[in-house]
Amino acid sequence: MKKFLFYLVEFTWAILQNLVGGIAYLILSRKHKHERFHNSFITYVEKKGFGGVSFGIFIFINPGKKEDWLHDSRIHEYGHTIQSLFLGPVWFLVIALPSVIWCGMPALIKYREKQDVSYYWLFCEGWSNLWGARWSKENFISDEMRNRGYFGKPLKKYIAQQ
Repeated sequence: MKKFLFYLVEFTWAILQNLVGGIAYLILSRKHKHERFHNSFITYVEKKGFGGVSFGIFIFINPGKKEDWLHDSRIHEYGHTIQSLFLGPVWFLVIALPSVIWCGMPALIKYREKQDVSYYWLFCEGWSNLWGARWSKENFISDEMRNRGYFGKPLKKYIAQQ
């Protein structure tokens, strides 16, 4: 019943981001590896400079990274899936737009590097880590996530309880 309600909300309340993700999934489905991750679908897209993105239940991650990064990115992107479920049609404004700007704007990339600011300092990224760990019930394993994944602070006490 929980799974049915999850998908019902994702494909009604959060239909916009799921349509975008579903179209991307269909376009990429023949050329790329896929897997299920809890209630989401991960597609592995190897592209230089690409890390990961999620649109509703559809997650796209670059498989050409270290294994601990891949493990943690699955959890982090699943957190964005849960944010989508919660925020529905305002997800694009509240999560996607700030995330794209924070991730891709050269001045902000330079600022993070120069000031040693964690990518997860931004509200929507730290929040994604919290919800990803809570709803997947999986723990982060990389030093970056454990030490700076909670809005730039240690995430250790917030990781999933097994």
